[in-house]
Amino acid sequence: MALSWKWLVVDCADPAPVASFWADVFGVSAESDQDGEWIVVSPDSSVKLLFGLVPEAKTVKNRLHLDLTPSSPDEQRAEVERLLALGATRADVGQTGEESWVVLADPAGNEFCILSGKG
Repeated sequence: MALSWKWLVVDCADPAPVASFWADVFGVSAESDQDGEWIVVSPDSSVKLLFGLVPEAKTVKNRLHLDLTPSSPDEQRAEVERLLALGATRADVGQTGEESWVVLADPAGNEFCILSGKG
């Protein structure tokens, strides 16, 4: 393969608090680089999030989002509550209420899902 995964880049009008939120989600620290961007590395995967400054705020539903899963199905509710306490909000992207996942948004409005668990 000629390519490998490097970053998932998230554009932010104010990257520091969004990176801090995601660092708290994963239980790690956010780090600033020399370009003023913020980096969060999930400890259990190769995914690295890069939060970069853009002048405009988010205005429409994301075309790409993260799906996160707790280690067991009975932890979904507790994880949703933990993330809401960290600053996430519930997001409506047209779900019916019958889904096994919960849609949330980070402090910048970027949607992500908490799946029902690995079960």
